[in-house]
Amino acid sequence: MYSFNSRVRYSELNHIQGTLPCSSIINYFQDCSTFQSEDLNRGLSYLQSNNRVWLLNSWQLQILHPASLGECITIGTWAYDFKGFYGYRNFIIQDPEEQVLAAANSIWVYIDTDTGKPTKIPKDHAGYALEPPFPMEYADRKVEVPKNFIMLPSFIVKKSNIDSYNHVNNGQYIKMAEEYLPDSFLVHSMRVEYRMQAVLGDIIVPHVSEEAGSFKVALANQANIPFAVIEFQGN
Repeated sequence: MYSFNSRVRYSELNHIQGTLPCSSIINYFQDCSTFQSEDLNRGLSYLQSNNRVWLLNSWQLQILHPASLGECITIGTWAYDFKGFYGYRNFIIQDPEEQVLAAANSIWVYIDTDTGKPTKIPKDHAGYALEPPFPMEYADRKVEVPKNFIMLPSFIVKKSNIDSYNHVNNGQYIKMAEEYLPDSFLVHSMRVEYRMQAVLGDIIVPHVSEEAGSFKVALANQANIPFAVIEFQGN
C-alpha cells in the first residue's frame, strides 16, 4: 500500500456536521493516487509525454467512522486488478490505531489522448504493483439516473471547477451534489458514475431524487444527458 499522513483541517469539514464530507474524502484519495503516480514516475509528465491519461469511471465509498477536526489520519491506496483498458484501485483512510475510517473502490479507464479512445493497459500494469482487494461488498459501477426527480436551477461551470485536463475535476461533481443534501442527512455510503466530461462554460442542470434513506443527484447538460450520477445512502 502506498500511503501518506495528514491531519483533518477545518477547511475540509462539513461545518454543519463537523466531519469530513464525501468530497473531502475523495480529494484525499485523488491526492494519494496522484502522489503514488508521481513517486513512481508515472504521473502527469509521463502520461502527457506518452499521450495517455487515466479517466475515472466510478467511485464506491463507504464511511465507517466519521473523521473530525484535528484527527491524525493515514490515507492509503493500491491497485488490485487490470483488465483490458480498465484499472481497479482501492483506497482507505485509517486513524493512528489503524482503524479504517473510510474505504473506497474506484474504476479507471486508460485513454489514448491522440484518439480519445480507451487503449490496452501495458503488461507491466503501467508501473503499478498489484495487491489483494480490500474486503468490502463491491457494488455495480453503474448508477441509475433517478426516474422521479425534481429539476433544480441550473448553474455554469466555473474556472474553480476545472483541473489540469481542462474538464471538471471528479471531486467537484461530488461537491456540487452535496449542495442538495439536507443538513441532517448523514452519509454512510456513496456511489458515483461519470458519464461525460463537463468543461468550462457548460451549463449543469441538477436532477434530484429522494427515496427511503437515499438521495440521487444527476448533474446533466441542457439536453438532460448526465455528466455524472451520484447516489448518497444514509445511516
